[in-house]
Amino acid sequence: MYLGNLKLASYFSPFLLVALITHFMPASADVLPADYRQQKSDELWETKLRKPNFQDRAIIEGPEQDILDIKAPYSAEDATVVPISIHTKIPQTEERYIKKIHVFVDKNPLPLVGIFEFSPKAGKADLAMRIRVDDFSYVRAIAELNNGELYMSKSFVRAKGACSAPPPASMEDSKKLLGQMKMRTIGELELGKPNLMQLMIRHPNITGMAPLKIGSRVIPPPHFVKEIEVDYNGETLLKAQLTFSVSMDPAFRFYFVPQKEGVMTVKGSDTKNNTFSSSHEIRLKS
Repeated sequence: MYLGNLKLASYFSPFLLVALITHFMPASADVLPADYRQQKSDELWETKLRKPNFQDRAIIEGPEQDILDIKAPYSAEDATVVPISIHTKIPQTEERYIKKIHVFVDKNPLPLVGIFEFSPKAGKADLAMRIRVDDFSYVRAIAELNNGELYMSKSFVRAKGACSAPPPASMEDSKKLLGQMKMRTIGELELGKPNLMQLMIRHPNITGMAPLKIGSRVIPPPHFVKEIEVDYNGETLLKAQLTFSVSMDPAFRFYFVPQKEGVMTVKGSDTKNNTFSSSHEIRLKS
């Protein structure tokens, strides 16, 4: 029956027409709530991720928490390099500080992006990086304070296919330069105050879910940076355990409080047990 034929349609009452249209309408046209993707992400978090990572510990979120915010683009231009930033609202002091921040992407094949451990000497536990997002999902940051309290902030990202996407041509350069680093302070150095540092590490960060080129059936095993440790003048500022949910050529921004000029050292390792390190002199401008 072709309901677009006006002559045929004229033989039916309006009520019968509504019934016929409803009957022949495909199931895919069922109306879904506008936030159904967010609901699915929250459901996955509650049923699969929350308890294995935090057991039955209370996590304070929403308007009840004033410890951190996470910011991410609502719609990502490139799912393989989604910029996120975590902004904390308390200073790092010896008495009260953020000890760890866990970062998750609910619907990634490997939801954990990383666990970041902070020292009070960081001044601020803010953090920025680029991550992979494999499907429309919440990105979550859970802060653990030194007294054991947990606080969460989340941001929804519309992106798809990052973990199985073929790598860009620049991956060959990342392989050749594997482990090489660049560090620089953002802005003019100020002693005794939180200063922003940028760290970039050359590494392909292969997910193990995509062929090396389009049309190939050969999928290499995962190969990514798994740990980094940042020291300043011999004192640890930041430690991180990472997964392939971090983008190729990992890049991070974090804070540190220098009391005097010195040397920042970064050590890292990957899943093939390669180790790499680099040092950067921190100096006042003369």
